[in-house]
Amino acid sequence: MRQAASQPRRATRDAGFTLLEILVVIVILGLLIGLVAPAALRQLGGARISIAHQSIERIGSVLDMYRLDVGSYPTSEEGLQALVERPTDAASWNGPYVRGDRVPLDPWNHAYVYRNPSERSGHDYDLCSLGPSGRASQQDMICNP
Repeated sequence: MRQAASQPRRATRDAGFTLLEILVVIVILGLLIGLVAPAALRQLGGARISIAHQSIERIGSVLDMYRLDVGSYPTSEEGLQALVERPTDAASWNGPYVRGDRVPLDPWNHAYVYRNPSERSGHDYDLCSLGPSGRASQQDMICNP
């Protein structure tokens, strides 16, 4: 018993973090988020643009299959809905040409703009995404090559 009492007592300190330590961690996390988040969001935006280009090419291939079956591309009035439902004047329609019961949307969940005949020279039709805003000008649109 004597030995235990003769050992010097350590100063007891409450377990946990000090306010200063917590503030330092919060500042470090804030700096990391401030530096990393913009770069990650830029990558996400670039990925959606890439997906839009790929989707437009894929839908273009589907439109080519439609043309082989029917003899012409859908009109602007029929639109891309002609890939899902048989138009009234399409005798040799072998669709539906896309999965599901509705027309695909762009990566920003906006409808693609389809025009036949094309308003651009050298194209049979226009198939475009309006981009993130859904209200892009002619120069900002992502269109079939």
